[in-house]
Amino acid sequence: MNAETPAPPDSDRTDIDVVVVGAGIAGLYALHRFRAQGLTVRVFEAADGVGGVWYWNRYPGARCDVESVDYSYSFDAALQQEWNWSEKYAAQPEILAYLEHVADRFDLRRDIRFGTRVTDAELDETTLRWQVRTDTGAVASARYLVLAVGPLSNANTPAIDGLESFAGQLLHTSRWPHDGVDFTGRRVGVLGTGSSGIQAIPCLAEQAARLTVFQRTPNYSVPAGNAPLDAAARERQKADYPARRRLSMASGGGSPHQAHPKSALDVSEQERRAAYEQRWRLGGVLFSKTFPDQLVDNAANDTARLFWEEKVRAVIENPRDADLLIPRDHPIGTKRICTDTNYYQTYNRDDVELIDLRTTPIVEIDTAGVHTSAAHFPLDALVLATGFDAMTGSVAKMSIIGRGGQTLNEAWRAGPRTYLGLGVTGFPNLFNLTGPGSPSVLANMVLHSELHVDWVAEAIAFVESRGATGLEARPDAVAAWVAECTNRAADTLMPSANSWYLGANVPGKPRVFMPFVGGFGAYGEIIAEVAAAEYRGFDLVTV
Repeated sequence: MNAETPAPPDSDRTDIDVVVVGAGIAGLYALHRFRAQGLTVRVFEAADGVGGVWYWNRYPGARCDVESVDYSYSFDAALQQEWNWSEKYAAQPEILAYLEHVADRFDLRRDIRFGTRVTDAELDETTLRWQVRTDTGAVASARYLVLAVGPLSNANTPAIDGLESFAGQLLHTSRWPHDGVDFTGRRVGVLGTGSSGIQAIPCLAEQAARLTVFQRTPNYSVPAGNAPLDAAARERQKADYPARRRLSMASGGGSPHQAHPKSALDVSEQERRAAYEQRWRLGGVLFSKTFPDQLVDNAANDTARLFWEEKVRAVIENPRDADLLIPRDHPIGTKRICTDTNYYQTYNRDDVELIDLRTTPIVEIDTAGVHTSAAHFPLDALVLATGFDAMTGSVAKMSIIGRGGQTLNEAWRAGPRTYLGLGVTGFPNLFNLTGPGSPSVLANMVLHSELHVDWVAEAIAFVESRGATGLEARPDAVAAWVAECTNRAADTLMPSANSWYLGANVPGKPRVFMPFVGGFGAYGEIIAEVAAAEYRGFDLVTV
């Protein structure tokens, strides 16, 4: 480019420092952090707006299972003080409004290409740059490729004979119409009783003339105990933010609540019950972390399971429904505990029917409804609450080609292989955020995103300071980390469940326990130590 030709503005450049894929929680912070470091950044986002999972998941009852005050960015003190959460557990519209506020407050939209899905990214080994292509024809060449696609963003649609022939309204919870759906006077079916189904079912029952729930596998759910936040509560929370964040970053899951100091088996029945009662009132997923040994010892886990079952049976009137709704195939907490509002009480309604697909499986779906082995259920609408191809699904949809023409899908054919969840051998300068090999969905995803983005930003600064071209995970480091994650999981009860942590909900997917189970705080210490040791386990690469 000669002196008379001005450089194009960053928004038009195709030769940039960092491409970020995804404008959800991680992608928004990545854009802000990298830009503040003086890097040119381009974000490609398939949706027409920011928010990631909170842009797409607009189904009735969609709500976070981490307290609002904790499920928020910590990088800017003024942002923490100016935003006012209205509820203990925020619903989807409020979370999306918050993320839109962040995008506007930090002027992020100008570097995001909305409605643009990345289809291919190929490493140019002569320059160590990533050549990125999209479905709109937009292209970019970047030194660094950061995947911020999220672990729960690729919808899982079950393969059921005749599904495409259904003449009624077919919906998936992860792709809900933005203008909502009116179910008044309609016969509605819901397939799936995971987190999205458990949240949606009570809301759908309020509208539908009749609701039929097709349950494949029951899940454990704990009442959210949600409540509005008044000005006094918000003031207390904001005053306590520094201490709250410190506790969260050092905790097992990214929230400030600490487990009981003793084993569930080393306290009296009275003390144990009081601890469970306290967590029950707190609400949600943290019930599985009441005692430190709940997820490593079957006997300790049984104390939690029996307490939970007593609570749930007390609110379900029909013993047959209670028997069907209580899991028998996995210890409590080894699948993510769901968070609900009057879920179990919904089955007390005369216009709600629970169908057990383990005893009467779906044979086919026709134009008029669902055929099980026992009956036909006519429906006007069918909601698929069937979750996601978690952890790797969204990455797998892209063709990412590294050294020697090997694709990431080929490298991960037997299961994902990473170093620290961040780097992959053969794919220099590619960083995957909050995915397999990291705490991922076992932690608060906002703080986890900040942790990963800060680490990647500092790694880029390290590469630049050394005059190198890139950073690449070594094979021995990857092998050691995969073994570390596998061994840590094997020391818990977690692999005993057929969960999406293992990919068990997607036929043909390798059965590998994907998250790091050692705890969010411990993981943060590990990756900080690696960075302090000049990125031990990575090779500096120069071309």
